[in-house]
Amino acid sequence: MPVKDARTVYCSGALFCPEEVRAMELISAALEDAGFTTYLPHRDGVEAFVLNNVNDPLATLLVFRPITRFLSKATFALDIFKILECDYFVFNMNGSVPDEGGVVETGVAFAAGKPVVVYRNDERCTSGRNGSPVLMGASATFETVDRVEDIPPAFDNLEGRLRPLGTSRYRAEDAPPFVRKVASFGSKVDRVLRMASFLKPKNMMST
Repeated sequence: MPVKDARTVYCSGALFCPEEVRAMELISAALEDAGFTTYLPHRDGVEAFVLNNVNDPLATLLVFRPITRFLSKATFALDIFKILECDYFVFNMNGSVPDEGGVVETGVAFAAGKPVVVYRNDERCTSGRNGSPVLMGASATFETVDRVEDIPPAFDNLEGRLRPLGTSRYRAEDAPPFVRKVASFGSKVDRVLRMASFLKPKNMMST
């Protein structure tokens, strides 16, 4: 059971089918069982409110484009804010091609000095068994974790390896001006979502 002051992990990965959603929920559950708190975009973010309608043909109509554009900006800003405010970051790299959004988020987490763990137990990755060196380098170990239960101890091991380098990870208020501006908008989105949490629909792809 997570505690109030537990370390927070941003969980990143593809969310486009029930299997992918379930995989992310298993990762979150393993971390929470180990005493971490987690941020899951499809459970806690803008996606929680819109994911059920993302493939609705009406969403592509011209009249809804300003709304779609605003939701995209809000989603991006909230994700940046949450990544900068988290303590750790895990990327589920499974899939024939790593999720594009997750790749960007991994880069943000690395640049912000967050310990990054890359999870992968899928041999379909087209970039080779070890993945792209640019992506793998974000983990600081150039290694992947291939069992969900090994993700929590991987953070402790990584923390031990990084500790001698000193604490250099930064949060939203320490970011460069433009990034800070985006994160500030994300913080506002976060507050609105918290107040509107009672309106959150059940995710149709979640178990």
